Amino acid sequence: MGDSSTAAQGGGAAAAMSSDDDPYRVRPDCLVDTAPARFHPKAGKTLSPRAWRAAFDAEGHLIRMDKVLKRVRRGGIDPSIRGEVWEFLLGCFAPNSSAEEREALRSARRADYAKLKAECRAMDDAVGSGQVVTAARIHEEEEYDNSNNEHRLLEEEKQQETSSGRKEEEDNNGNGICQANELQENKKTQWRLNLHQIGLDVVRTDRMLQFYERQENLGKLWDILAVYCWLDPDIGYCQGMSDFCSPVALIFADEADAFWCFERIMHRVRESFKCTDQSVGVQKQLETLAILMKVLDPKLHEHLDSIGGGNYIFAFRMVMVHFRREFSFQDTLYLWEMMWALEYVPLHISSKQDVHNNNNMMRSWIFRRKYKGRGKFDAQNLKYGAVNVPGGTAPLALYCAAAIFEMQRKPLLKQTQGLDEVLKLLNDVTGKVDAKEACKSALKLHKKYLIKVRKH
Repeated sequence: MGDSSTAAQGGGAAAAMSSDDDPYRVRPDCLVDTAPARFHPKAGKTLSPRAWRAAFDAEGHLIRMDKVLKRVRRGGIDPSIRGEVWEFLLGCFAPNSSAEEREALRSARRADYAKLKAECRAMDDAVGSGQVVTAARIHEEEEYDNSNNEHRLLEEEKQQETSSGRKEEEDNNGNGICQANELQENKKTQWRLNLHQIGLDVVRTDRMLQFYERQENLGKLWDILAVYCWLDPDIGYCQGMSDFCSPVALIFADEADAFWCFERIMHRVRESFKCTDQSVGVQKQLETLAILMKVLDPKLHEHLDSIGGGNYIFAFRMVMVHFRREFSFQDTLYLWEMMWALEYVPLHISSKQDVHNNNNMMRSWIFRRKYKGRGKFDAQNLKYGAVNVPGGTAPLALYCAAAIFEMQRKPLLKQTQGLDEVLKLLNDVTGKVDAKEACKSALKLHKKYLIKVRKH
């Protein structure tokens, strides 16, 4: 099979850990208040470095994705190779890519990240300095002026859309350039308005870990979130994003690799962070959760509805940040990678040329539906025609939430008479739920839901 060790790495992301400096280590003064990790690598179940490297051929093609997914489902990923495996599970790399192709793509992404970061540093010199900004970077008066400018521009655009278009072409071009410049300035203003909020969250995120006692690591986390805020202005920054970013900042030694892995995570969850004046994106997920629970456990749903919890607002946090508070740090990562393995849909590079596009980064891959090596959750969706039933395309995270409710069914029915009691009960499960059991139960609930709905 050749040197599969080199092929698997492909110049890949080195994990930011060593036996002498374990980033998962909890600060001594936080040990009492931190739930101990249940996850521990198990021989024959956990995906080991040896089993991972054996999954590649000599050119670095991941030819045994089925076996990889099975091992991840059975026992998670050995922390020493977690970064490399996550890049495949999240879609940073396609299984049929060679080590050479991945190295070229990695280099292109690192260059793109450096360019994005340089753009951000030109707007605010705190980026890349190692600082964590916690004070507002822009005055309220400037925010008000830019808000008025943006409103005026939107009104002008509406007027132009309804006008007869009789102006000279050169005038239109000139006006278009001015408007583009003003919109760009407004984008910069909105970005700078987010910087201190990112900082306030960064200094509170996973502070029980020794890894974040080092200022350079806090700065790394802040930089990644600040650059993403610039890359994706429709989302910008919302509370909860630091909970997804912190693990990749810890796992990947290279900041650019961490950024693009975080971008892939956000691609999966970004709809939950879309906010309008009327609603928060995660509310749609909670509405779907209610649909699932009505079918899966009508009695429990009726009880929760009777005490004011029929909208499942008490599950806001667990759905928003994918159980970061319900499990210990390491167990959350274990849960995530099992979920990603179950939901995995294979990627296929459309050509041997670099598919990276500066104007639409990371979005030019083609999903192949008929491809050996898909996750079990995705396979069940196909088998039972999930796209044709209400709530059928719900993500696995919602079934994991339902699984936790089922595990706490008796106390939820007997001990709760209001939402405060529901919240207290669910808060008390931290560190007491087994991540693997939650995933197994979620998969069973998924199958049960699809079968029951199809019968009606």
